[in-house]
Amino acid sequence: MSVAEPIETQNTARPSVQNAIPTVAVSQAPAVLDPAAINTMTTQADENNSERIAAGSSFYAAMRILPRAQRDGMFEVYSFCRQVDDIADSDGPRDTRLAALQKWRSDLDDVYAGLPPAPLHALARTIAKFSLEKADFLAVIDGMEMDVVSTIVAPDLGTLDLYCDRVASAVGRLSVKIFGMERGDGIALSHHLGRALQLTNILRDIDEDAGIGRVYLPRETLAEAGIAPLTPEAISASVLDVACAPLVAQAQEHFRISNDIMKRYPRGIVIAPKIMAQAYGAILEKLIARGFGTPRPRVRVSKARLIALLIWNKFF
Repeated sequence: MSVAEPIETQNTARPSVQNAIPTVAVSQAPAVLDPAAINTMTTQADENNSERIAAGSSFYAAMRILPRAQRDGMFEVYSFCRQVDDIADSDGPRDTRLAALQKWRSDLDDVYAGLPPAPLHALARTIAKFSLEKADFLAVIDGMEMDVVSTIVAPDLGTLDLYCDRVASAVGRLSVKIFGMERGDGIALSHHLGRALQLTNILRDIDEDAGIGRVYLPRETLAEAGIAPLTPEAISASVLDVACAPLVAQAQEHFRISNDIMKRYPRGIVIAPKIMAQAYGAILEKLIARGFGTPRPRVRVSKARLIALLIWNKFF
């Protein structure tokens, strides 16, 4: 589960892992990107495919209104995140999913060596244009691998924070370079907004995650709330207001700091992360209003609300 998932509906289809693996040869060249080698490549097919994948995102409209270069760059980053997330969430054997993620690592080696596989030409151009760091792509894969190596059930706080950094804040570190933020502020925004979004995801998806055997609520807060045993079944059946309160407070603080950072920038630079923060902030507000007792009806932000946020941030 990552911020690559849509806001309104969770992706319940289980895609084929094999379809997510680029079918190209892997080289062992050094990981040094040659931008000049990328600029001469054909573009249309891989760019169109990335936009099709991004079109399934609730943030498609927010990405779509960016200037073309930034828009295409965000489509590529989102497409990468969506594909590795689909691998982690598929129902294939663990070994097959791990192999698929390892294939992505190998393909990134080729991309940064200036020898990108054909399906990744557009991603390679985005990496070259915005100087995106390989470590951040690998961190995203590492986060997805955490969901594959073992089923996450009540991680400790340190493990949860590492997971949030990998599946959300690493995506932010890639994105803020595309937006054009100053490095220090970009890293800070990635840290705080990434965690705000992912903690909101976790709070929203408690029962859906329990249904597939996962519990992302930290064991410390569950224990302090007297929740036992720490199993998906027990979590799904429990009143969780006390256990969730610390995560709600953390998410609120991360949103607050994120908003303070974004206030220092012109609207055009931070329009996409502002829309994300406002949309997920609305989800968090609805979760607080609903509470975490049982039953827990799923919280959604309507398309009308998302469109209103888009119009407001674009024109006002």
